[in-house]
Amino acid sequence: MQAHWPTLALFFYLQLLDALTTLSGFSLGAQEGSPFVQALVRLGPVMGLFACKVVAALVVAACFFVGRPYLVRWINYWYAGLVLWNICIILRVLTVVV
Repeated sequence: MQAHWPTLALFFYLQLLDALTTLSGFSLGAQEGSPFVQALVRLGPVMGLFACKVVAALVVAACFFVGRPYLVRWINYWYAGLVLWNICIILRVLTVVV
């Protein structure tokens, strides 16, 4: 388990970055692209994102439970892409607003 700490730390760091960039995008008027997250955000932006992060953490826990911790690396690639996408959306919104 100790060998997986860097991967888990990166996972939680990416979750924080995804939440912060998503909330920043919302504050600038951007819309959520995922239908699943859209449904959760109807609870409120913070509660919806929190619920989404709980689901992500459960998926990672399931990876460890079924003996496939290496899948967390692929999940990290996915979230790194999402954070990059969020940053691109924020920059796009800012260039349209200015």
